[in-house]
Amino acid sequence: MHHRLRAVFASILLSSAWICGASAAEKTFGPFTVDDAKPDVIALNGEIDVNSGLAFRRSLQAAPNAKLVTLNSPGGNVQMGLLIADDIHQRKLATYIPKDSKCFSACSFVFLAGSERKVDGALGVHQISSDSPDLVGAQLAISDIIEVLNRFGTPMDVMQVMFKTPPNDMHVFSQDEVERYKLNRAGGEQSSSPTVVDVPVPVSSVDTKLPSQAAPVGTEVASATPQAKLSPLEEFTRRPNRIAIYTGLDLFGDDISSIRVEEAGECAKSCLAMNGQCKAFTFNSNPKIKRGPNCFLKSSAGRADGNSVAFSGRFLSGAEADPSSVTLGTIDPTTALYEDIDLPGGDLSRRPDPAAKTPLDCRLACIDEKRCVAFTYIKPKRECWLKGAIGTPMSGKGIVSGLKKLETFAPAKIISLQ
Repeated sequence: MHHRLRAVFASILLSSAWICGASAAEKTFGPFTVDDAKPDVIALNGEIDVNSGLAFRRSLQAAPNAKLVTLNSPGGNVQMGLLIADDIHQRKLATYIPKDSKCFSACSFVFLAGSERKVDGALGVHQISSDSPDLVGAQLAISDIIEVLNRFGTPMDVMQVMFKTPPNDMHVFSQDEVERYKLNRAGGEQSSSPTVVDVPVPVSSVDTKLPSQAAPVGTEVASATPQAKLSPLEEFTRRPNRIAIYTGLDLFGDDISSIRVEEAGECAKSCLAMNGQCKAFTFNSNPKIKRGPNCFLKSSAGRADGNSVAFSGRFLSGAEADPSSVTLGTIDPTTALYEDIDLPGGDLSRRPDPAAKTPLDCRLACIDEKRCVAFTYIKPKRECWLKGAIGTPMSGKGIVSGLKKLETFAPAKIISLQ
């Protein structure tokens, strides 16, 4: 089985050549980074110092087609923040604070300059600070800030919050304030000639869904929904730019469509062709299955479930971080289920689970119950018994049992789609 999964993994890597280019190269200019794999994005990571204005202009030269600046900075030099903000405003670039990132103090000027802007992380403002007692200089600096922020169309409420917050404090806008003060600003125009992409229709023959999955939804998708042209910010936050590949992991449920394909790479392509409607897929790598759907296209990553014949992919946008490993309780439907085997004793309850009416329900109920280490399902009685201890196995006609274990899953590979 491991040999089969390695072969499937190799097939999707080869199939991915149609969307993967040469290895990306990064260039760094002070706190700014330009990645050849994302030529329309400049990333700010770090403090804005006295050299950052020049560093930003150098990054603009390295990425002449830049449309978006992502922000993660504690702030820094006010004048440099205003200079960078002015360049962003002049070039009509979009600005974005990703989730788990922060944009504080002078960085907020840069954010507010965006022709299109969005806060998913933390945006913080306060008064300017200075070690100099020069009152005239401070007044001129405040005047510069007000003039620039007015030019960016900054709401007066935002400026009031900024100038009322002491320099040794930080006001971080809540999501309610982000909406109330209209800190997010949309952009982009609809395309006059949207593209329609044909998507394969589900196969309606024999059900060959992975054992862990419910019956196919049978939703026919004749063509993808016509897509409007995305703005730079929407492009970054919605459109996938890489795919996380997992072996032995089934992304259970949330099916849009189920189709028959020859290789896992074709399954990935079918998902990608749906212009963002498909977020993930699971491919059944079992070579014994000769008919029916083996590729399941999904509207979300759904529920993660261990299955040794499953090969899955999750599409990620530029706004999403690479996924970390996850540890799950699993009862592998291919290797951990035993037909005509009873596990007597060790029941968690004196009565069978009232909600579990099928072997699948029973398996999932055991996975969801932390105290459960195994289950026995009696088919003639439609009874599910969850076990807190494993007894001595015994033969039992019409009975199926399963053993639970903890498994850790991490992406086997993250592939760029640039």
